[in-house]
Amino acid sequence: MPFSDRREAGRYLADELMRFAPLSPIVLALPRGGVPVAYEVAQRLRARLDVFLVRKLGAPHHPELAIGAIASGGASVLNRQILEFLHVSERELQTEVRRQRSELERRAQLYREDAAALELRDEHLIVVDDGFATGASMQVAVQALRQSGPRSIVAAAPVAAPEACDTLAAVADEVVCLETPASFRAVGLWYRDFEQTSDKEVIELLGNARRARSFAVHSSAASSH
Repeated sequence: MPFSDRREAGRYLADELMRFAPLSPIVLALPRGGVPVAYEVAQRLRARLDVFLVRKLGAPHHPELAIGAIASGGASVLNRQILEFLHVSERELQTEVRRQRSELERRAQLYREDAAALELRDEHLIVVDDGFATGASMQVAVQALRQSGPRSIVAAAPVAAPEACDTLAAVADEVVCLETPASFRAVGLWYRDFEQTSDKEVIELLGNARRARSFAVHSSAASSH
């Protein structure tokens, strides 16, 4: 049965991910659709929440064709096979990298406001999206996050194509997908409300999570005195 919306899907996913709570994980959302899902997971696990941004690098004259991707923190993954096949020059590649890096930095500043990115080294990470169709964005995110030196990375989504879960199992330490329908077709088919998540909603949810976390830390410090 379809989930009513991303927030409901996040609550179901949180139930499945509760076993990771003792590890004090950091929950990372892939914007924008992954944020409402990840927010519910972080609330339930009492975990820190942040976004991890991934931007596709489009081929010259064929922007819908991915020649690679860049991610938060300066990480990048390139598809050398496609680059060579299309004879993409280093200049063309760097032009596209600069263009997408600029957009990635704009979004990071917009979403985080003045908050610094969380330190990920030696942390257990749960990376969340609203669904895996091909799993490409999550695959790039996991590969990029490895460069930060985390202890473990779990890729999680409420619904996914079975092939996408198989693909991600090769790069993540664990993959958690609640539903893997054989007749998958598209992520949106498995939500009754699949309206596009707005920047405003992303900013509000991240702000709520930061304030709740700050309140919990201050309350804990006060009670220990």
